[in-house]
Amino acid sequence: MSSRLSVIGLLTLALVGCEGANPSRSEAQSRTLPPAAPLPAGPVPAQSLAASRRTAITTAVERVSPAVVTVQTETVERIPVDFYEYFMGGRSGERRNAGIGSGFVVRGDGVIVTNAHVIAGATRVSVAMRDGTTYDATVVGADESNDLAVVRIKARDLPVAPLGRSSELMVGEWTIAIGNPFGFVLGNNEPSVSVGVVSAVGRNLAGRGEGGGAYIDMIQTDAAINPGNSGGPLVNASGEVIGVNSSIYSPSGGSVGLGFAIPIDRTKRIVEDLLEHGSVRQPWVGIRLETPQAQSARDVAKSGAIVARVVPGSPAANAGVQTGDQVVGAGTRPVRNPFDWEARLLDLRVGETLPVTVRRGGREIRLSLKVAEAPEVSARKVTVLQELQLITLTDAIRQERGIASRAGAVVYRVSDRIRDEIGLQEGDVIAQVGQTRINSAEAASTAIDRTGARGPVFLVFERNRQYYQSSFYLR
Repeated sequence: MSSRLSVIGLLTLALVGCEGANPSRSEAQSRTLPPAAPLPAGPVPAQSLAASRRTAITTAVERVSPAVVTVQTETVERIPVDFYEYFMGGRSGERRNAGIGSGFVVRGDGVIVTNAHVIAGATRVSVAMRDGTTYDATVVGADESNDLAVVRIKARDLPVAPLGRSSELMVGEWTIAIGNPFGFVLGNNEPSVSVGVVSAVGRNLAGRGEGGGAYIDMIQTDAAINPGNSGGPLVNASGEVIGVNSSIYSPSGGSVGLGFAIPIDRTKRIVEDLLEHGSVRQPWVGIRLETPQAQSARDVAKSGAIVARVVPGSPAANAGVQTGDQVVGAGTRPVRNPFDWEARLLDLRVGETLPVTVRRGGREIRLSLKVAEAPEVSARKVTVLQELQLITLTDAIRQERGIASRAGAVVYRVSDRIRDEIGLQEGDVIAQVGQTRINSAEAASTAIDRTGARGPVFLVFERNRQYYQSSFYLR
C-alpha cells in the first residue's frame, strides 16, 4: 500500500509544480510547442495534385470502360396506311424506329452482354466501340425472364471486362455504373460514369423499371442509371463487373437513386447457356406455390412459401415434397415468401442437386431435389389459347376491381390445367409477355403465340395490386 501512495504523491507534486512553480527560461522554452512549419510558397506541385486525383474509382473505370459498347437497334412498326398518301409515294404502312442501349465485352472474339429489352423486336442490331468503330451484330440468344441477351460481332482481340462475384457483395461498398445514357445525344461514344454504393441486395421489383417486367433478387444501387445505361456494367472498386444495369424505379422517368442490376453470378450462367445452346435451359423442380392474397408488398414479404401443388413425376414429387408444406430454406438461403423461392430458382442449373427444407406438422424436414429442365406444356399452342380466355382491360373494369395496371388483358376464364401449370387465375391481369407491354387481349394472344414459337413464354401479371411472374413452354 505504501508504494501506491508514494506514486500518487509524486504525481500530485509534479502537477502542482507545473502550475505553481516559477520555471527557469530554459525550462519554459523546453515546454513550449514547436513552431508551425511554414506554408509552402507558390502553387502545390503538379506531381502531388496528379497523385491525389487518382483513386480506386478512376483505376476501376480505366480497367472496365474500354470494354463498354453502345448497342444500336432498329425496329419496324406497322402503322395505318393512308391510301391516298401511299399512292402518291408516301408512307407504306411501316415506321422504322431507332433504339439504343449499352453492353460490355465478355470474350475477346466478339461476345457481348446486354439487356433482352434493349434488343427486343429488333430487325437490325449494331455495336459501336469506344473509338467509334461500328460492327453489325447477330443475336446469339435472349432470356427475357432475366432480361439478359448475348450478341456477337466479327472482331478479335477486343478488350474484355473482368467479371467479379456478386455473391460476395457488401451493402455500402462502392459501385460504378458505366454506359451510354441517352446515347449519341451526348455527342460521342465515350461511356459515362456515375458512382454510388450497394444500397441493398436481393431486391424484388415488379413492373416499374425502364425495361418493365418483374425483376427478382436484384442489386440495388444509388449510382445514377438513366435511359441508355441499360445493359452496361455495374462495377466494384476493384474494377470487376458485379452486375448488369437493367432498371430504375422512377416516378419521373429519370434517375432518383433507385437503380437495379442483375447479379453477375446469374449472368454468367445464362451467358454460358446461350452460347452453348442458343437458349437458356430453364431449371424446374415441379413446385407451384400459393399466391398470397395480400394487399401490400409488406404482406407478401411475410406470407410464407406454401406449396399449392406438386407436379406428379417431378423432382419435387420424387424427393417427397407434399401439398401444404411450407418451404423455409433452399440451399444456403432462407425462404420467407414466394419472391425468395423464385430468386433461388433463378440461380439453379439443370442437373444440380438442391437441398430444400420444408416445415410439415410442426417439424422441419430436409429433402434433396434433382433439378431438371422445364418440360413443355402438354398441349398444342391453339389448345392453350383456347383454355385461356382474355378480355381487354378498360377503365370501367379498372375502377370496379381496383386494378393498378393502366392497360393489360384480364383473365376471364382459365382451365384447371392452365391454372395449375402456369399459375393464372380468373381476374388476373396480364401486363407483359416477354418484353412486350400488353394493352389488349388481342395483343396478349399474339405475344404468347409469337414468343412461344421460339422459346419459353414469360408472363408478368397483376393480382391484388401486386405483380408476379410465370414462365412456361408451348408445344
